[in-house]
Amino acid sequence: MASNTTAPDDNEVEHEFGLVRVYKSGRVVRPFVSPPAAAGLDPATGVDSKDVHLGDYSARLYLPPSAAAAAAKLPVIVYVHGGGFVAESAASPNGHRFLSSLTAACPAVAVSVEYRLAPEHPLPAAYDDCVAALRWVLSGADPWIAAHGDLGRVFVAGDSAGANACHYLAIQPDAARLKGAVLIHPWFWGSEAVGEETRHPVARAMGGRLWMFACPGSSGLDDPRMNPLAPGAPGLETLACERVMVCVAEGDHLRWRGRAYAQAVAAARGGDGQGVQLLETEGEGHVFHLFKPECDKAKEMFHRIVAFVNAP
Repeated sequence: MASNTTAPDDNEVEHEFGLVRVYKSGRVVRPFVSPPAAAGLDPATGVDSKDVHLGDYSARLYLPPSAAAAAAKLPVIVYVHGGGFVAESAASPNGHRFLSSLTAACPAVAVSVEYRLAPEHPLPAAYDDCVAALRWVLSGADPWIAAHGDLGRVFVAGDSAGANACHYLAIQPDAARLKGAVLIHPWFWGSEAVGEETRHPVARAMGGRLWMFACPGSSGLDDPRMNPLAPGAPGLETLACERVMVCVAEGDHLRWRGRAYAQAVAAARGGDGQGVQLLETEGEGHVFHLFKPECDKAKEMFHRIVAFVNAP
């Protein structure tokens, strides 16, 4: 007997988030993802990079040209890219360029995590991959890290969703002690507004749609992974890092949440701001430094991050 069921139209969209589009057929498209940047020697900075496959995830490692002649081992930066947990990669050209420059400027050994993306791999897959990557780095299993990385000076850093993941790494009960965390324009949200965020309930719910799509098992906008300031979230005094730097941008609707996070971390450490830096950039938007790396404000933020990594 012939079936009355027809195949879904491959052009009919079921979910649209800009960063990712899902058709009713199940096809997933990421419209704004650029072709990947290849690993290897970067002629602009002299930084070498390589990809290491580690099962469910992989990592791109960066080694500065000064590593071989360095008198002491270098700090290690474990970097988590942004993209709402649904897009981008460790090979995204803008992120690759940023990490090549950061690795050379510090200098440092960097490890960019290529984590699994939703919706094919819903959260907590990305968090799990980041936890595994950090443990792998701390094991010193890779020759570059073993030869040139100072495992007593490990930093986590990331932008947007990657900054969210950095908080997750640092707040784990069994987290290794980190030297510092750099959260660039962190993607946090919540059911209740902070600062000058919109207070309209529909708008607030819309602000969390991508989170619920990426993490369908979440309890909602006050899930501690999305809202570290929610009642019942792990206390920020337990962050396993000596120092924290939070960057926010005036034109970013997430800036109030990032500012509140920095203030809450400072309060949890005694309220005097010891070990907590907040950098607010005027006139710029979300992750502007990746798209306009040569502008003065991107350079200022870049140099502040370098100084943070190199501080005693």
